[in-house]
Amino acid sequence: MTTAPVVGADTDNPYALSHLDALESEGVHIFREVAGEFERPVILFSGGKDSIVMLHLALKAFAPAAVPFGLLHVDTGHNFPEVLAYRDRTVAKYGLRLHVASVQDYIDDGRLRERLDGTRNPLQTVPLLDAINEGRYDAVFGGGRRDEEKARAKERVFSLRDEFGAWDPRRQRPELWQLYNGRHAPGEHVRVFPLSNWTELDVWQYIEREKIELPEIYYAHTRQVFSRDGMWLTAGEWGGPKDGETVQSRMVRYRTVGDMSCTGAVDSDAATIDQVIAEIAASRLTERGATRADDKLSEAAMEDRKREGYF
Repeated sequence: MTTAPVVGADTDNPYALSHLDALESEGVHIFREVAGEFERPVILFSGGKDSIVMLHLALKAFAPAAVPFGLLHVDTGHNFPEVLAYRDRTVAKYGLRLHVASVQDYIDDGRLRERLDGTRNPLQTVPLLDAINEGRYDAVFGGGRRDEEKARAKERVFSLRDEFGAWDPRRQRPELWQLYNGRHAPGEHVRVFPLSNWTELDVWQYIEREKIELPEIYYAHTRQVFSRDGMWLTAGEWGGPKDGETVQSRMVRYRTVGDMSCTGAVDSDAATIDQVIAEIAASRLTERGATRADDKLSEAAMEDRKREGYF
């Protein structure tokens, strides 16, 4: 197979970085900067593609030593089994420390109540903030990218959160020449986004180049799904399907992975990474815009959640 030239590569300069090399270098630099500035960082890791790439960068940043901080996953109880299995395999493979904050535990003991629509994505905020406080984490890595959603496009690489975990867009700091300000008061912490400048296409091209394994649901497969609000959802104990919603077998794949109740699949026959890349290159919708019901609740749904302490 003939490999197309990498966009951004300078063919006249053998020392020039391709755009993927530049993004990787930036991500590695961010991880090392955080390790030098903060006392107790943690990586948010769900087993989704962005957190997988983020972990891959962390492994590169500190090799041959181990990653010097642990992983944190806020489990809604409605996560895809394939993704949880991948998460556990990865933790075991690299000997990582994983802390799981369970939304189900909060529901069981009355600290949270189920929503009428069945989705638990908005319920992740309280367990996340509690886990940050209990672990005394002063820097929390997230896999958010600016191309995903307009609220995330506002956020800096180092995003200051107050003592309540809330985000204020007016407190954003300048980041000229990749100089990051991690200064924070007691009780505050910083969310760090090493993939801020990546696009969905960049992520997939990097996965291809680095031969990174992903959960199989990112590739086309036959699945039992039903239609709701223009999305193909997987049936499950979370409350779907309802009366009048018919389950059918379709060839689909997932562009993003989250709570089963609000993450839709897309019709696709892209069963290989080359086919996925071609599909994404032709798409005019971001993965969140196409398949995340929780972002469609209002024009400012993501920003409202971020102000309350969401990822």
